[in-house]
Amino acid sequence: MSKDKLQWHDLSPMRKACIIVAALIQISLAIGAWVDLARRPKEQVRGRKALWIPVIAVNFVGPLTYFGWGRRKHVEPDELAAE
Repeated sequence: MSKDKLQWHDLSPMRKACIIVAALIQISLAIGAWVDLARRPKEQVRGRKALWIPVIAVNFVGPLTYFGWGRRKHVEPDELAAE
C-alpha cells in the first residue's frame, strides 16, 4: 500500500502554524548569521568566511553552529600573534 503525501490543505491549522513558526525561526537565524558573518572581521571567525556561507544555509544546525563555534570573542591583535 502506498500512502498519499499530505498536501498543505490537508494539514490542521495548528500544524500549519507550527510549520510557519519553525520556518520563520530558521530563516531569522540564517539571516542573522549571514549578517553577522558579513560584518565580523575575518580574524574573529574560525575558518574561512566563504566556507561558513553554505554551512549557515543548513537548517537550524548551520546558524547554531556558526553562533556557537564559528565566532571568536573579540580578539586583540597581540593575541593573534601568539596563535
